[in-house]
Amino acid sequence: HVQLVESGGGSVQAGGSLRLSCVTSINMSRACMGWLRQAPGNQREGVAAMYTGGAYRYYTSSVKGRFTISHDNAEKTLYLEMNSLKPEDSAMYYCAADADKSCRYYGDYMPAEFKFWGQGTQVTVS
Repeated sequence: HVQLVESGGGSVQAGGSLRLSCVTSINMSRACMGWLRQAPGNQREGVAAMYTGGAYRYYTSSVKGRFTISHDNAEKTLYLEMNSLKPEDSAMYYCAADADKSCRYYGDYMPAEFKFWGQGTQVTVS
């Protein structure tokens, strides 16, 4: 049973920063991993993704230049560094993963098609 556990959410003022973490129960050294978010009344939106076995990174246009996704294989942890936060970034943030799978996204389309999911961590920007 694969588990993903997020942490690092919280309340912050606009312009502030947060770092989300997602610890996985298994090694994800060759996986497509991502962060998605969902605000009340909205569909789940892909924010950032990466292939942990290579250099591929994806960001939706609204977070480019502000968010950075990274992965520490030794710590089995996926990170999302969020800077210059805006009220519209407020949402529940989910970590997701597909082991032994690469990823490639185009435009602002990152479907919520991952095999493994965390429970989410709330981010509120005021």
